Amino acid sequence: MACPDETELSVSIVGDRAIRVINREYLAKDRPTNVISFSLQEGEFAGIAPHALGDVVISADTAAREAAEGGMETFDRLCFLLLHGILHLRGYDHERSGEAEAARMEKKERELFNLLKKEGFLNP
Repeated sequence: MACPDETELSVSIVGDRAIRVINREYLAKDRPTNVISFSLQEGEFAGIAPHALGDVVISADTAAREAAEGGMETFDRLCFLLLHGILHLRGYDHERSGEAEAARMEKKERELFNLLKKEGFLNP
């Protein structure tokens, strides 16, 4: 996931109510979700801020629920969702590009998550 040193990323941690509004307004999905990414390197305004990768919005409420369901710490789940959002901004896609791309993204998520664990940034 090579990025220039000057790369910037916006991260927002919100609740289910806020992410539901964002999901409805921008993706036409009227429900909360765990993470949404908005690239600043695609579309009509790509290139306006060349070092700005994009925005990642994470629902703390959904992350906490998913962590409890998965038997993991909420902080670890938040980090996993942040990685997921960043991978979307770097061009990975698990929704529209088929099973092979979904598997490639999942593999990269696990690789990066395990690296964070190994380096002591997450719970053992």
